[in-house]
Amino acid sequence: MFNFSKRVGIDLGTANSLVYLAGEGIVLNEPTVVAVTTDDHRVLAVGNEAKEMLGRTPGNIIASRPMRDGVIADYVITEAMIRYFLDKVCGHSRLFKPEVMVCAPAGVTSVEKRAILDATLSAGAKTAFLIDEPLAAAIGAKIPIANASGNMIVDIGGGTTEAAVICLGGVVVHNSVRVGGNKIDEAIQSFVRKKHNLIIGERMAEDVKIKIGSTLKLKEEEKMEVRGRDAFSGLPKTVEISSIEVTEAVYDITQKIVSAVKGVLEQIPPELASDIIDKGIVMSGGTSCFRNLDKLLTDSLGVPCALAENPLLCVALGTGMALENLDLYKRSVSKR
Repeated sequence: MFNFSKRVGIDLGTANSLVYLAGEGIVLNEPTVVAVTTDDHRVLAVGNEAKEMLGRTPGNIIASRPMRDGVIADYVITEAMIRYFLDKVCGHSRLFKPEVMVCAPAGVTSVEKRAILDATLSAGAKTAFLIDEPLAAAIGAKIPIANASGNMIVDIGGGTTEAAVICLGGVVVHNSVRVGGNKIDEAIQSFVRKKHNLIIGERMAEDVKIKIGSTLKLKEEEKMEVRGRDAFSGLPKTVEISSIEVTEAVYDITQKIVSAVKGVLEQIPPELASDIIDKGIVMSGGTSCFRNLDKLLTDSLGVPCALAENPLLCVALGTGMALENLDLYKRSVSKR
C-alpha cells in the first residue's frame, strides 16, 4: 500500500522554527514570530517578515512570539503558525494530510504536550507525533543512542536548557530549566538600563550578545555602540558598552545553565558517569554557540564539552530522522 502523505518534522523553537520534509531535509528555517491584527486576529506575517515588525508595529497589529520557554504561550497563534508552515511545505490544496512530528522539551507537562499535539492536528495534520527535544537533538547530532553506553546531550535554545543522559534509545535522567538565549537578551537589556539609564529593544540586545557577548572575559576587550531611549529624558541616545560589561550582565544566567547540567551529572548511575567522562558532553541548540559557553561548562564540570556539528539544526534533523525511521523510535514517541 502506498503512503501518499508527506511526512514533516517541525522543531518549534522559542526563537526559531525549522521544518524538515522527509526525503528532502530542512526546507524552512524562520524566526518563531507571528504578526496578527488586534480586531479580527488575522495572521499578517510569519517568520522573518514578522520579526522585522517586532517593536515597530502600529496599534492595530501585534507582533509576538507564540512560544515561551519552549511551550505554547498562545494556542491560536501557534496553530496559525503551524498551518502556515504546512501550507508552505505541502501546498495550500492538500489532497493527503501530512504526518507531522513536533518536538517538545523533556520537562513539559502532559497538558502542555497535549496542547502541542492538538494544535498540530487542528493545523491540518493527519497524525501528530511528539518526540522529546534532547532525544531529537541526540539523533540529529549523530550520537549512537541505541547502544548500551551512556551519552550526554545539552540542548540550549532560546527558551530552555535541556540536559539529558541517553542510553539504549531512551532518556535515563534529564533536567530542564526555562533559561536560554532569551533570558541572556533580557539580562543585557536590564543591565544596560541599570548602568547606563538606556532602554534598548530585544533585537538590539540580541545584536550585543552575538557581536561582543562572551561567558568568560576575553583577552582583548571588544566594544560596541548601543542605541536606544534615555530612561530619564525619553530621547534617543547612543552609549558604548564593552564585552566585559556583557560578561558581567549574563553571569547569573550562565551559572543557571551550568547548575542545570550539574543537576543531571549528580543523578546518574556510576556506570553511566564513567561513559560520559570518556566521551564528554555534546552541546546543541542556538545558544550553545554563545561565545566560550563550552569552555565555561568544561571548566565548571571537569567534563569535556564540545559543540555538535550544525548545533542549530540538530533538533530539526533528529525530528525528521525519527519520523523517517518510526519503527526504530516507536518507544520514544507519543502519538495522537
